[in-house]
Amino acid sequence: MMKIGEVAKKTGLTVKSIRYYHDIGLICATRGENGYREYDKPQIDSLRFIGHCRDLGFSLDDCRSLLDLKLNQDRDAEDVKRLAKTHLEMVSDRITKLQALESQLNHLIKDCRGGHQPDCAILSGLSE
Repeated sequence: MMKIGEVAKKTGLTVKSIRYYHDIGLICATRGENGYREYDKPQIDSLRFIGHCRDLGFSLDDCRSLLDLKLNQDRDAEDVKRLAKTHLEMVSDRITKLQALESQLNHLIKDCRGGHQPDCAILSGLSE
């Protein structure tokens, strides 16, 4: 059994995140006689899994679903694939929006002459 500080070092998660995941029921730590949360190997593995899911941008609800699927030996791989495909579509949409944002900012910056005069194409463009 490990205490939360050790678990944070092993998983790369913050103590605050681990506590939050416990508070929302994503992970259930046991309480020692001293009242401190203690984690065993399966819980640490689940926290690593959640951390990796979060690194890939999955929401906490998706993390919960993926963790439930991971722990369910009777799972249907198609359910996992569907969840990942839905997430990928959201990521692709975000990338498209960010590319449009990049293009718009490049255009505004290109149109601005800079210098010490008060006229600024960026401010004008943002005001439209």
